[in-house]
Amino acid sequence: MGLREQLAEDLKAAMRAKDANRINAIRTLKAALANFELARTDPANKDASKPITEADLLGVVEKQVKQRRESIELFKQGNRLDLVEKETAELVALEAYMPQQLSRDEIKAEVEGIIAALGTKEFPKVMRQAATQLKGRADGRIVNAVVKELTG
Repeated sequence: MGLREQLAEDLKAAMRAKDANRINAIRTLKAALANFELARTDPANKDASKPITEADLLGVVEKQVKQRRESIELFKQGNRLDLVEKETAELVALEAYMPQQLSRDEIKAEVEGIIAALGTKEFPKVMRQAATQLKGRADGRIVNAVVKELTG
């Protein structure tokens, strides 16, 4: 089942369960996906001729997850625990659509392999390759920290 079909089924289930946070998270994600698809079909877009893949859709999900994490941090700083709770519930709902994330040790092993394959410890080259190879499977901040640790 594709992501769109899964979202439709999960939205129905959330509405039956009257889970407001999950309903809001799924509706927001569906709107973000629709906006992405609309932008992708715009003739002015250089990627307009490319078909939309599941990886593209997962990128939209990843962006939504990242936005929730940033919001949680800002609400914590502003001492808005009610909003932290709401955003955390939405984050949990969105993370269900993400692929299993790699642990720090797994990321470290992948980066060590990238360094060996490239034959260099230059941060920009290793980071570029690691970001491409681990996209969607690992948090970018952790990847950045591991690459700095291994190349520094």
